[in-house]
This record gives sequence, structure tokens and C-alpha cells, in this order.
Amino acid sequence: MNCLVFSEEGKKGELEGGTSYTLDGTVDLHGQPAIRERTGRWVAGTIILLNQGLATLAFFGVGVNLVLFLTRVLQQNNAEAANNVSKWTGTVYIFSLVGAFLSDSYWGRYKTCAIFQLIFVMGLAGLSITSSLFLLNPKGCGDRTTPCGSHSSWEIGCFYLSIYMIALGNGGYQPNIATFGADQFDEEDLKEGHSKVSFFSYFYLFLNLGSLFSNTILGYFEDEGMWVLGFWVSTASAFAGLVLFLLGTSRYRHFKPTGNPLSRFCQVIVAAIKKWRVELSTGEDNLYEEDVKDSATNGCRKILHSNEFKFLDRAAYITSRDLNNQKQSVNDPWHLCPISQVEEVKCILRLLPIWLCTILYSVVFTQMASLFVEQGAAMRSTVSNFHIPAASMSSFDILSVAAFIFLYRRVIGPLVSKFRKTSSKGLTELQRMGIGLIIAIMAMVSAGIVECYRLKYAQKDCKHCDGSSSLSIFWQVPQYAFIGASEVFMYVGQLEFFNAQAPDRLKSFGSALCMTSISLGNYVSSLLVTMVMKISTEDHMPGWIPGNLNRGHLDRFFFLLAALTSVDLVIYIACARWYKSIKLEAKCGENDKDEYQA
Repeated sequence: MNCLVFSEEGKKGELEGGTSYTLDGTVDLHGQPAIRERTGRWVAGTIILLNQGLATLAFFGVGVNLVLFLTRVLQQNNAEAANNVSKWTGTVYIFSLVGAFLSDSYWGRYKTCAIFQLIFVMGLAGLSITSSLFLLNPKGCGDRTTPCGSHSSWEIGCFYLSIYMIALGNGGYQPNIATFGADQFDEEDLKEGHSKVSFFSYFYLFLNLGSLFSNTILGYFEDEGMWVLGFWVSTASAFAGLVLFLLGTSRYRHFKPTGNPLSRFCQVIVAAIKKWRVELSTGEDNLYEEDVKDSATNGCRKILHSNEFKFLDRAAYITSRDLNNQKQSVNDPWHLCPISQVEEVKCILRLLPIWLCTILYSVVFTQMASLFVEQGAAMRSTVSNFHIPAASMSSFDILSVAAFIFLYRRVIGPLVSKFRKTSSKGLTELQRMGIGLIIAIMAMVSAGIVECYRLKYAQKDCKHCDGSSSLSIFWQVPQYAFIGASEVFMYVGQLEFFNAQAPDRLKSFGSALCMTSISLGNYVSSLLVTMVMKISTEDHMPGWIPGNLNRGHLDRFFFLLAALTSVDLVIYIACARWYKSIKLEAKCGENDKDEYQA
């Protein structure tokens, strides 16, 4: 019956006054129901994709060579620089939780994206000015041969203030721009629903195309010591992206912020604990649900009741005290919560095991910005007289991403659907994430094998070890290609999965989970490097990752990551088989029994 009512309302929305409105509860800039033809869809989606490409170009214009900036300009050793890059990158994604919280609770996604992009531009401008005036001294230092002088603590402080402003701006912006882009497509419309799924693939493609320019052109200039030029280009790109984003203001669709999710989560936990002695009866007759007209969730789809985490159902169980409160028109959300609010908490708890299993993948992914670059810098990187910057090798990762997005959407997905004889979109998100873990293992094995051969042809006693091995840097291509392929399956699958499985009121939080797994992956990577160096340097040994890589065993570190990821894959498969997908009332006429299995 509920589905019938929804359908009737949908038809009314499409016919009233000859105007077609969206059915997912989105509104326009003025808070009125969004008109389908005048808002959202691919016009707004394309603006957001271009904005993402420009912002990514700006971010990786700093991030891709940051490890080299730290070693050449600030005179840090390899392990210290790799740790600092991991911590900085991790902080970027920790700030994604801040952005998601402000977006879902108070500001909305549009305002949050605009504010954090402004902070991002200010941080990039600060870095450009700081590098030009203070850090690159003497002029022309910071290339492969000219070391920079020492810096005061005040100058170092200005540098870290700038890059952590970049971290705050980009971190708060990233989870919201992905979700805001998805908001431009009405999931209740069949055609727009398919476009929404496609949007995530194109989003990740534009993210990588933006970084392609940074990894090649900007990477080359920065490797040659032209750091200030690279940073100012990044600043200009971020500013252009912000202006483009603001120009599309009238076209966007918006979901209204729905209040503090932390208090709703805590209310369910506290109410359930208060009623821990209550015996639950079978069925849903004694479970409280607000009147839809009075509910704060109005405009969001109702989550159907599930049987997992039954203990939490006590928060919605109506006791005699609750009946007395209702008679006296007293509302105590810390003693009685609507069952839809309880289901929101259940959704988040079901997502956590899957999310935890993605963290180790991010440990593998972060090696591309740190140890892969240091490994490449110690290899032969000249073709004729042209020097190939080690950081620019990540362009092969980007090309791999573009190729595998095309292959999956045009070849693999349709073949899987044809083989299964269903109208599904191919592999489920969880299945793709599992494949991503398998390919990540292959990437680490490949990197380890390359390092074994690099050491075989390396000069052990070198003072400046850049290019000290006769093994060509192009032997790194397979490990970068494997990482790119794994990203398509893991990160695109993650974006789709967390966006689809998060409650309507927590969509930005769902995207932030994806970003936060990258953050924790960076911190775990930093911890692993520290532990490995502490253990491997005992008895006066140089360790696995010393300043001179030719004296170390970086290959063992890569093989260690392959082993840890293999264990993680086994745990992930168990969690994926246990997982039950969210079921929404508005979709009860559709197939809700998608098999989320690895």
C-alpha cells in the first residue's frame, strides 16, 4: 500500500501544472521542489566533474612530489619524508569526516563544498608564497643536484601551516563533492538512476585525469627545481575550479541538512541500554515509529526493519512509561526512538566491518606516493638525454584507471550480466572490492620483484643515489598498472557501495567512510614503516628502508604488504558474505534482494 501511495504522489508531481518535479526530495537554490528539466542531471553533473578535475590537478600538483620536496628542500631523510607524507595524506582524509559532519548536519553539501574550496585556495597561495620567499634559498635549489640551505623554525612552521590548510580544504571538500554530484540525479527515476551509477565511474576518471597533468607536466617542472611555478599553477587551477563551481549555482539540486547525526546515534545506544531488561516480542507491533508528517526524516526514504542487532530494537520498544509520556505529550528521545532511527544506526554498524577491511588496501595504495617514488628515483630514469621524473610514473596508474573504467563499463560488466542472464549492472560493489584486493596483492608482489632486480644492478656505495641502479625505471610500469586496475574495482566500488548503503540522512558520511579508509591507511603505513625500521635496524643493521636504498631491503617491505593484504582478503570475504544490504520502503516495488557477496 505504501508503494501505491508513493506512486500516486509521484504521478501528481509529474503532472501538476505541466511541470515535472524530482521524486527524491531534492530542492532548488530557493528551497522549492526541484524541477527536473531546469536542475541537476548531466548539466550540473558535468560542471561538478570539471570542478573535480581542476581541484585534483591542484591537489596532486602539491602531493605527487611532496616527498621529493621534503628530501631536497627541507633536507629530510627517506623514511622521515615518507612518514610525513603519509601523515599529511592521512590528515587530508581525516578532515573528510569534518566536512561530512558539517554537510549532513548544518551547512548542506553546496555551502560546505564552497567554503572548503576557498580554504583550499588560500592554503595553496600560502604554500606558493612561503616557498618563493623563504624555502627555496639559494635560488634554483631543490633540483636533483643543488641542495637548499637550512631553514628557521618559523619558516618551517609557515610551510606546515600552508600544507595543512590544503589538507583541511581538500579533505572537507572531497566527500561532499562526490555526494553532491550524485544528488544531481533522481534515484527514483529509472534513466537518472542509471546516470547516477555512471557518475561515480566518471567522477573517478576525472579525478585521475586531473592528476595526470600534475604527475606529468607539473611533476617534470618540480623535479627540475621549478617548485614555485608548479605551486602557482596548482593555485590557479583550484581558483578556476571554485569559480566554475559557483557559476553552476542555479542549476544544482540540494538535499536539506537534517541535524546532528551523532546525537541520533547516541540516543539509540542510550535508549537500548536503558531497556536492556525488556523482553522483545516477535513482530513489529510494539516498535515505535513517528507519523511521517511529523517526522524529522520527512523527505528521506524510510528504512525497512531488519533482524540484525536485535538488541538495538529495544530503543524503539514502547514501554508503559513511554505510553504515559505520549499521553502527556512528552517526548524523550533518550528513552524512546523511532524504529527508522534505530535502523540508521544498524546501517552504520553493518558497514563498519567492510570499511575496516578496506584500510589495508589503502596502505598499499599510499606506497605509490612515497616508496614507489623513492624506488623510481634510484633507478635509471633517462631515455636518450631526457630525464623522466620518478613521480611522473604514476601517469601509468592513471592510464590504467582510464582503461579499466572503459573495460569494466563496456566489456566486463555487460559480459557478467549476460552470463548471469540478469538485467543487473554486472559485478556487485562488494565483489568488485574483493577483486581490487586481489589485484593489490599482485601490485605488491610486482613491486617486490622489481626491487630485487634493482638491487642486483645497483651501486652499493653511492653518495647521491638517484639513478644508481642500471635497471630502467620502466620496470615499474606493471606495479603502477596493477594499482590503477585495483583502484577501479576498489575505490569506485567503495564510492558506489557507501553511497548506496548509507541512510539518506548520512550520504556525505558514507562518502567520508571511503576517504577515511585512505586516511587510516596512510597512518597505518607510517606506523608500519616506523616498526619495520625499528626492528630491522637492530644490531647496527641499515634496515629495510635506509637513506641509501641500495643498502636496504625495500623488497621485503613490499612482500610483507602482499602477505598482510592476503590475510585481509580472507577476512574481507567473510565480512562480505555476512553483510545484508539496506532495504528502503520507496524501493519495495523493485528488487531489494541484491546479493552483496564477495
